[in-house]
Amino acid sequence: MPYRTNADLPASVRSHLPAHSQDIYREAFNHAFASHAGDPRQEEIAHRTAWAAVKRSYVKIGTEWVSADSGSPRKSRRVSRP
Repeated sequence: MPYRTNADLPASVRSHLPAHSQDIYREAFNHAFASHAGDPRQEEIAHRTAWAAVKRSYVKIGTEWVSADSGSPRKSRRVSRP
């Protein structure tokens, strides 16, 4: 089911994500939901896609989601080799 507003998002999303990341989640979910019409896993795929979209712009530090561009410390995903 597509979400019309952020207020329609699941409580678990609303209570954990900042407003802008909720926008990202909602838009990604709605797009993926429409793209996978007829797939029995449509909703699951849409939720996974939405979380992946949020994780491209936000990082979870402790219990908070913060913008990846905020200059906050982030662990590199690459492993440096000597």
